[in-house]
Amino acid sequence: MGSLQFPLPKVGFVQNPRSQSLPIYTVGLVSSPKIFCGLRGGPRKPLWRGRVMSTEAIQAVQSLKLANSSSKLEEVFDSRISRLLKADLIATLVELQRQNEFQIALKVFEFVRKEVWYKPDLSLYCDMIFVLGKNKLIEIVEKLFFELKQEGLKPDTRAYTEMVGAFLQVGMVEKAMEMYRLMKESGCDPDKLTLTILIRNLEKAGEEELASAVKKDCAEYMDFPKRFLDEVSRKHPK
Repeated sequence: MGSLQFPLPKVGFVQNPRSQSLPIYTVGLVSSPKIFCGLRGGPRKPLWRGRVMSTEAIQAVQSLKLANSSSKLEEVFDSRISRLLKADLIATLVELQRQNEFQIALKVFEFVRKEVWYKPDLSLYCDMIFVLGKNKLIEIVEKLFFELKQEGLKPDTRAYTEMVGAFLQVGMVEKAMEMYRLMKESGCDPDKLTLTILIRNLEKAGEEELASAVKKDCAEYMDFPKRFLDEVSRKHPK
């Protein structure tokens, strides 16, 4: 599988024994008005459920965070990451995402994708898109969405919702609405989170006409649309 060329901050990719090393890039963040991503105002709950992290995974996370140069980061990948079992490697990735260590998490994500046991996993992509979208790395988010489809995965409601939220994070309302349209056309029904993210942020952006159109969709996708809209209005006032 070919490696992605992502614009990353100055902690370069490290070399996987089964692939060529990747170059170092810098990140340019997109500045935009503050956008609220729906129901995720507070700390995010851990993604890794039902399993206590092993000592090896905990040490791997700590070592990655302590590496203060590309060479030291490469040493950690060679000495610890490459030796982790599948479950521990995934746990390491998820914990880095939970701590919003998005730069290192992306490197681990790319490492995971090169492992011999790896099979395309939509949930892994969605978790990574969420973290990167929250940090406004929209170009990488778009590339990941393209890559997941190239790997044969079909975006589901969550994948489309994460993309909608990522676009709204950087004020790209037209692209968010286009993703919403593609979501419905693909047969994925918007859920409570999708509709809340759209209504809340469209109203805050002054896009009353678009917000009204989304509210009309609630009659089709929500069992109790009026109750749902009242709840959104109460919890997220203009």
